[in-house]
Amino acid sequence: MATVILVRHGRSTANVDGVLAGRTPGVLLDDLGREQAERTAQRLAVVPLVEVVSSPIERCVQTARTLLEQQDDLDLRLDEALTECDYGRWQGLSLGDLVKEPLWPVVQSQPSAVVFPGGESLAAMQARAVGAIRRRDAEIEAKHGAGAVWAVVSHGDIIKSVLADALGMHLDLFQRLNVGPASISVIRYGTSRPDVISTNTEFGDLTWLRSAAPAADAPVGGGAGRESAGLHDGGGSAS
Repeated sequence: MATVILVRHGRSTANVDGVLAGRTPGVLLDDLGREQAERTAQRLAVVPLVEVVSSPIERCVQTARTLLEQQDDLDLRLDEALTECDYGRWQGLSLGDLVKEPLWPVVQSQPSAVVFPGGESLAAMQARAVGAIRRRDAEIEAKHGAGAVWAVVSHGDIIKSVLADALGMHLDLFQRLNVGPASISVIRYGTSRPDVISTNTEFGDLTWLRSAAPAADAPVGGGAGRESAGLHDGGGSAS
């Protein structure tokens, strides 16, 4: 099975200002966001990626290009299906104002029922993102083999929804997941079920991703772990 690394973009100017940026053009990484992207690129430098795919939104493209600086002979691929949720009339508003909206508690407790005014539903967002990642993952494995590792650079809600699907969680529970700026989460899609290797990591060695993908079956009792093979994650495999 191939391995997909989910990378959220680094901190943006909208994150600092407390604004729901959505698809607003011109929202870029701030100084810290660029540092975060560089740190993540250094973590991934030890992993020979076969493909880097990004949301076309600028802050994701910035992050993805930083990753590519540490990789050999790869071109950036853009995928509209991985773009930010269409927040409709909520886009560009401050989070402080949005908290007062009647829809806000529904976003927190029953996201599967949410359709943003003039925009997209969270269920539709999840369906397009999950479908795009699963299709591309299958294509990459068919082309490059079961040990292939590739990366997706996208947005917090997109990545949370993909992780929720892989974990078998209802969309109504996806707000329980955290995905920080420039964090890394790792999934392997198997023939019987996805295997969520890590979520929301910001530090730690990733050289273990060079090794061949494990067998599709989960080890009964939990297995011996990566350290038994001399592969250490530096304490950053999950958080």
